[in-house]
Amino acid sequence: MLTTDRLLLREFVEKDWQAILAYQADARYLKYSPRTRRTAEQAQDFVRGFIAWQGERPRTKYQLAIVLQAEGRLIGTCGIRMESVDFRRANIGYEITPTYWGKGYATEAARAIVAFGFLELRLHRIWARCVAENAASYRVLEKLGMRREGRLREEEWMKGRWWDTLVYGILDHEWRSQA
Repeated sequence: MLTTDRLLLREFVEKDWQAILAYQADARYLKYSPRTRRTAEQAQDFVRGFIAWQGERPRTKYQLAIVLQAEGRLIGTCGIRMESVDFRRANIGYEITPTYWGKGYATEAARAIVAFGFLELRLHRIWARCVAENAASYRVLEKLGMRREGRLREEEWMKGRWWDTLVYGILDHEWRSQA
């Protein structure tokens, strides 16, 4: 469990699927998602997968529910995933319910997960990818001090067309120098 000024990042529990479904069915959320719709069964499987990760040993994947401390409301998810504990590198991802976009919650949650990666998991490198047209997402990465390392042209096929993706990264010594 991680805490920030406004957020609690906690492990998922079974009942969280309902909050996930509520925002993942929103057309604004789906814009940059390969899915065109989300069902209750898919949301339940989504959450069950994160719960299963909690039992891994050694654990290499952490996907946490983002909860507003003041309201106790689940507003998204944020995670860090290592390829292997030996590689000392991982990628991050985050999503926020569209109702709460533009309030700094994604940046706050992602900042906490990056700190967890460097301080607790002792990583050397953290990276992320996002759809190049998703300016809000890449601005979050830039606010974390991550550098744009490249653009993968027509790298992802979704919704009937090819999309470019951007790759961002930060090294442990870069993160420590800005902290």
